[in-house]
Amino acid sequence: MDFYRPVTDYKLTGKILIVPIVSVANVAQLTVDLITATFGLQRVGVFDPKYHVPVAGAREDGTPGIAMPLELFGSNSSNIAVIQQRSPVLTLFKQDFTDTLLEFVRTSCVSAVIFLAGVDTSNRRDTQMLIPTTYIRPASSPDVTSTPLSPLAELPIPPYLAPSDDSHAIPFIPGGGLTRRILSSIPNSWQIPTVCFLQYVMEGDNRYDAQILANVTAKVVNRKVVGWKQPTTWGHGLFGTPHDSTLYG
Repeated sequence: MDFYRPVTDYKLTGKILIVPIVSVANVAQLTVDLITATFGLQRVGVFDPKYHVPVAGAREDGTPGIAMPLELFGSNSSNIAVIQQRSPVLTLFKQDFTDTLLEFVRTSCVSAVIFLAGVDTSNRRDTQMLIPTTYIRPASSPDVTSTPLSPLAELPIPPYLAPSDDSHAIPFIPGGGLTRRILSSIPNSWQIPTVCFLQYVMEGDNRYDAQILANVTAKVVNRKVVGWKQPTTWGHGLFGTPHDSTLYG
């Protein structure tokens, strides 16, 4: 099959595309869950699963069909679209997937792209201890001024700086999964405004971390949110089935 197959009449043209990267605590996937549920986005397409660890399951709220490793959600009335990734990329296909994903983004006529990922909080330097969220803007990305990502300049969050003197290098991202590979693979000819938000997290109950990252993302895409709606699936063993209280006497 082609890398992307639509399941309904939907165009990405002019949308801001949000792409989570499998990384520490799966905070990016949780963030996309919140965005999808809150803004009522529906599945509009599926991607070739050959790059991913095989996974299949029931869809949200008993919707007919099977949930796949990589899917696209959107709405014709919304300015955003999101990809949801449910399983990691197989080691053999890391670069192939990266190149194919970037080519999909490049040819989709989106107005901007936002990558989301977690970074291991235990690796923060002293100057980063009070910062929950940071960002990387690849050197190949156009300046975000006068683009759909222009609200980024108004947010009080700092860039994730490289430890070296090379300001064009994408720094090591502990727990970041394919984040560094993807950002480093963006070609110099890239014309799409791009930013990657990183959330400092540790493994655990990361619902609050996801809300912080979702708040930052919502501000950048100019969407006002009074309260985030959690998917119903979060209530069914998201972080394990509750223990039987009789175990404790």
